[in-house]
Amino acid sequence: MTLMEDAKKGIITPLIKNVAEKEGIDSETVRSCVAEGLITIPKNVNSSSNLCGIGKYMSTKINANIGTSRDYVDIDTEVEKAKSAERYGADTLMDLSTGGELDKIRKKVMDSINMSFGTVPIYQAASSHKSVVDMSSDDMFDAVLKHAKGGVDFVTIHAGANLNALERLRNSDRITDVVSRGGAFTIAWMVHNEQENPFYSEFDYLLEIAHEYDMTLSLGDGMRPGCINDASDGPKFMEFITLGELIKKARNQNVQTFVEGPGHVPVDEIELSVQGMKKLCDGAPLYLLGPLVTDIAPGYDHITGAIGGTIAGMYGADFLCMTTPSEHLALPSIEDIKEGAIVTRIAAHSADLLKDGQKERARSVDTEMAYARKNLDWNTQYNLAIDSEKAQSIRESRVTESDACSMCGDLCAMEIVKKALEKEKSN
Repeated sequence: MTLMEDAKKGIITPLIKNVAEKEGIDSETVRSCVAEGLITIPKNVNSSSNLCGIGKYMSTKINANIGTSRDYVDIDTEVEKAKSAERYGADTLMDLSTGGELDKIRKKVMDSINMSFGTVPIYQAASSHKSVVDMSSDDMFDAVLKHAKGGVDFVTIHAGANLNALERLRNSDRITDVVSRGGAFTIAWMVHNEQENPFYSEFDYLLEIAHEYDMTLSLGDGMRPGCINDASDGPKFMEFITLGELIKKARNQNVQTFVEGPGHVPVDEIELSVQGMKKLCDGAPLYLLGPLVTDIAPGYDHITGAIGGTIAGMYGADFLCMTTPSEHLALPSIEDIKEGAIVTRIAAHSADLLKDGQKERARSVDTEMAYARKNLDWNTQYNLAIDSEKAQSIRESRVTESDACSMCGDLCAMEIVKKALEKEKSN
């Protein structure tokens, strides 16, 4: 049986109990939410990865993307990126490799980490062909099956990029058309072959594979907007509607899912995107890339994504895919992965300060930091900091003879007032 089947039967499995303990939520709440599809715990039956609960009442999770390209293949570098993502706080990792020996790369990366692991099988389906439009529907499903057998915990499937969405795209005034790579493969294939997306038309077969291995389906946003201008248009919302229909089918077959969302979205439209997807997809866990709140910050899109991620988390997003300084520019470096992970952790924690089920726990950490600052307790501050290495390095590189930091030294505001109040009290 799948985890969802057990949950529907009222069984609190060790996986559910483990996640409940990690999140500080009672096990019955987690079980009931898994049964309804409101919490997802990606865990392939052939996987030994650590558990990660995503969704209602859970802390906001973050994903890191690594992977080769046809221009740059270095397996050891990708392994180091994966380790860096894990070290600096990512909860899950996706291998998006498109170049080199994909089976070898995937296994080596999986073996190097303990995080929940995801892939995009259509990349492998296309890899053996000169053109993506030459792959067959069998290639697509064979890739999904291969990844399922290999222990992949969740796979991104762009099943909502169907002929209906394609028609909306043709009739739209989009600037960037399709920026999702998997979505682009799918759209190009449909146009060339004049056929429906196999992952949509044969979705029941996809569910059979996922059910057999208890592999979670991440229903991808193939029509996500690639610029602010395209943020809330017809193709995007048409895909939302389709994904909502597919979520219901998956739940009926006891397959866990979450749903992916945009993309590039201006601040004033994030609430619409998040709550619209939550409503149309019946509360399924929501996984967002960013969203990036402006198009003009190449080199800093880890920051534009973190701004959008915090706001999206406030309105109900559950899972943030980190962006790095290399977004839109190049394959990320190991240092880019570190920076992206840390900045996205800041966004996730900022969202948790407002979330049901996590608010009290998240705010207790900030409160502890506040007391540590008041008391000039530097070791506690370092231990609580999201990037303790950087915090300690900055302070210790700028020496002061006082107990405060070198910004104020003996003129530390808190120390001055603390002494004044203590003197007043003693008098």
